[in-house]
Amino acid sequence: MARWMKPEVYPLLAAMTFVTGMCVFQLTRNMLLNPDVRINKAHRSSAVLENAEEGEKYSQHALRKFLRQRRPEIMPAVNQFFSKKE
Repeated sequence: MARWMKPEVYPLLAAMTFVTGMCVFQLTRNMLLNPDVRINKAHRSSAVLENAEEGEKYSQHALRKFLRQRRPEIMPAVNQFFSKKE
């Protein structure tokens, strides 16, 4: 593989693979779990679905529940270091 691909390309390849994986994950999640997406014919016939609890379950997933309990900081250690009062 080293013959036809330069080593400088590996970081770009890793980044593109990661982003493509995220896109595939999100598309699959929306296709299979989103209550507004209807694939089979039985659900497509109804224009408006009465599924508020299913939509709430979809939008309030485990990651969002976990992050709701944490402070909105990206780098807490750096913030604490620079916000010390002397």
